[in-house]
Amino acid sequence: MTQAPKQRAAVILAAGKGTRMKSALPKVMHEVGGRPMMDWSIALAREVGCARIVAVVHPSQDVLIAHLKAHHPDVGIAFQDPPQGTGHAVRCAEEALAGFEGELAVLYGDSPLVPAPVIEDLFGKVAGGAALGVLGFEAADPGLYGRLITNAAGDLKAIVEAREATPEQLRVRICNSGVMAGRAKDMFRLLQKITNVNVKGEFYLTDLVGLARAEGGRCALVTASEDDLIGCDSKPDLAEAEGIFQARRRIALMEAGVTLVAPETVFFAHDTALAADVVVEPHVVFAPGVTVAAGARIRAFSHLEGAVVGEDCEIGPYARLRPGTVLGRGAKVGNFVETKNTAMGDGAKANHLAYLGDGSIGAGANIGAGTIFCNYDGFLKHQTNIGAGAFVGSNSALVAPVSIGDGAYVGSGSVITKDVPGDALAVARAPQMTREGWAKIFRTKKAAEKAAKGKKG
Repeated sequence: MTQAPKQRAAVILAAGKGTRMKSALPKVMHEVGGRPMMDWSIALAREVGCARIVAVVHPSQDVLIAHLKAHHPDVGIAFQDPPQGTGHAVRCAEEALAGFEGELAVLYGDSPLVPAPVIEDLFGKVAGGAALGVLGFEAADPGLYGRLITNAAGDLKAIVEAREATPEQLRVRICNSGVMAGRAKDMFRLLQKITNVNVKGEFYLTDLVGLARAEGGRCALVTASEDDLIGCDSKPDLAEAEGIFQARRRIALMEAGVTLVAPETVFFAHDTALAADVVVEPHVVFAPGVTVAAGARIRAFSHLEGAVVGEDCEIGPYARLRPGTVLGRGAKVGNFVETKNTAMGDGAKANHLAYLGDGSIGAGANIGAGTIFCNYDGFLKHQTNIGAGAFVGSNSALVAPVSIGDGAYVGSGSVITKDVPGDALAVARAPQMTREGWAKIFRTKKAAEKAAKGKKG
């Protein structure tokens, strides 16, 4: 009979002040791939099956606390005030995990790129009998990282802070990421024993290794790449993490069949979904919430956010698709066209210089250059609905709420304030007035005035 897997939980440490970010925004709320770093860690915990998640924060982090309550109401919140080290931070989560008897992982809110398989490996070590599983990496420049000291069997003997390491220990290149896992009950019991008798006067989570070994426990080591475990304490760190994410995402998409004409100029969000045979030209930005179906072409210098692009669509160049845009098969959104909360049917076109906000456009409809959906009255947004096969002439203003029926025509330069029936023609503009010879008379008059002024001078 297969034994059922133990319950899992995660504590995410996020109470650090992040002073090196030089920002009023909490460190863990800075984004990588269009997603707050804290959300990366929460997503990681969910991916490895953590049924309970606790974020350890500082009471002053109003923005972070509000974000957790609004977007992750199932995540528990524990407060660390004042911060007294990583061991103290984990202890602050004990009450929120009262009664939990399973396996616990300690994660960090400023490490957005940790892959799920290595956390699975940590849990696997614990399930296999290790008292603790510790995640490390081989550093190109170990610097001030804590060193992971192993025995001949490859098990972890100790974690030594760089400031307290011997010269021999400083030569070790396998460094501590801070991430570890163990049985929750044992970890919290051992945390009661750690002290702050060290250079920094803090309670180190790393002391758990020595305490577990003193009880005869085995501590296992799992390693990942240094890029996987990058922690972001500053804006340069944040930019480095973004670069790693983007480079990996580009390669993954190209390997999946997406054509990137100039990969280094295209930027993706954490959830960008592009099907095979999508072509992306240079200098395109995908903000969160974009899905693009097969055969679509995204032309240069376009920006997409919260948009669904159907098969064989053509976007841009210089197009902006805002949240709520949904494009049917073969639709075209051309240069300097902005869409927002608007659905375009199959084959509908807006080839240039238009704003289409809060509306629907039927299949095969054509929207002329300079068309504006006048959707906002200063207080509320209103809908503009255009029927299938309709034609809207250039430089038209459609004042919502308004509907243009199937197959209807709107004359160029019209300001449409009333519904237009299907197959009708609507023209709403001042009548043209022509005065024969007026221009010649005007030029003669102005030339005479100029000559008279010259004589006076």
